[in-house]
Amino acid sequence: MRPKTIEEFVGQKHLLSKGKLLYSIFEQKKALSLILWGDPGTGKTTLAHLIASACNMDSYFISAISAGVADVRKVIDKGKANRTAGVQTLLFIDEIHRFNKAQQDAVLGAVENGDIVLIGATTENPSFSIIAPLLSRTRVLRLYPLQEDDLRAIVTAAIANDQELSHKNITLDEAALDALVQLAMGDARRALNILEAAAFLKGQGTIDKDTVFEAYKEQSIAYDRAGDKHYDTISAFIKSLRGSDPNAAVYYLARMLVAGEDPEFIARRMVIFASEDVGNAYPLALTVATSGMLAVKNVGLPECEIILAHMATFLASCPKSNASYMALVNAKEIASSDVHEIPLYLRNAPTQLMKQLGYAKGYKYPHDYPGHFVDEEYLPKEIKDLIFYAPSEEGNEKNIKERLTRLWPKKYKKEKGE
Repeated sequence: MRPKTIEEFVGQKHLLSKGKLLYSIFEQKKALSLILWGDPGTGKTTLAHLIASACNMDSYFISAISAGVADVRKVIDKGKANRTAGVQTLLFIDEIHRFNKAQQDAVLGAVENGDIVLIGATTENPSFSIIAPLLSRTRVLRLYPLQEDDLRAIVTAAIANDQELSHKNITLDEAALDALVQLAMGDARRALNILEAAAFLKGQGTIDKDTVFEAYKEQSIAYDRAGDKHYDTISAFIKSLRGSDPNAAVYYLARMLVAGEDPEFIARRMVIFASEDVGNAYPLALTVATSGMLAVKNVGLPECEIILAHMATFLASCPKSNASYMALVNAKEIASSDVHEIPLYLRNAPTQLMKQLGYAKGYKYPHDYPGHFVDEEYLPKEIKDLIFYAPSEEGNEKNIKERLTRLWPKKYKKEKGE
């Protein structure tokens, strides 16, 4: 079902509209070196085939999984010969991010000299997976998951044009088509795989929604534990916890677990979250998170998934404050720019000489005073009026704020604008 012409290509309109780079390549029939970055099934390889055909190129398609520098050099040698004859040579490298630095270096000179036109396909962010010199010699084009209308068109075309499906009189009812399109999640290849499996299960006739769901069961979830999907999903998970939405949090948790994410990684991130985003608004959150992490480590899969759900829903439902985290950020900024002298009365005096120099002299021991508190200055005199920790009004932190305002009225009333 791969399109034979650019007119048959579905999706990525932001790249193929008039005035865009890809449109100009097809219009002028002259290829440029590109990095096509996008999720599986968005058309990267298909576009490379169409460019090769439209520009009458001598094309070579290899995969970074199985090919090496020797394969690349063979194409480069062919490209040099073609160049003298006025023919462009296309080297397409699928999953180019799997090439190491030395392997990527091997194509630099040929791309710069025009011996080859390089088109690399990657599912990972090129900023992290492609060396800078190669990025500077190519144009990075971002491909996005297909829209539902695009997937409908692809599935409908497959039913109409595939001889085997036509022979079996395979059709989809509207509910089945809707389900298939949603389950494909923007991936044309996944849509066609589900269709193929559903047609196999049905045998002939009209495919219903239940058959589509059955066909989908064995489809793998698009997720890469070291790439963008990994970072995007954990980011959405943490943001859902921070946004106090337990439903979204447990959904993204489920996505990670179904895709095979390391449960200990998820648990560690929740321990960090408990301090960074819940903090003193509910101090028990850190205890629950660390206990949960230990339990996850000791219990293991599959039962530890229950513990992760317990942690996620609890943390999402807690009151939130990042005041303690921001106190650290602000204090580090001051501490790194100018180191002020620690007041002598706060210093340790383990030797007689230090005592003679005034170390620890005049220190007031708080437990000797009413309420176990004494109005003393603990910051260096140059920054004595700074406030690093500004408690919020959330949860337990409201009580902390009231106590600090009572103990340090000049500082905390000033902080409140009073």
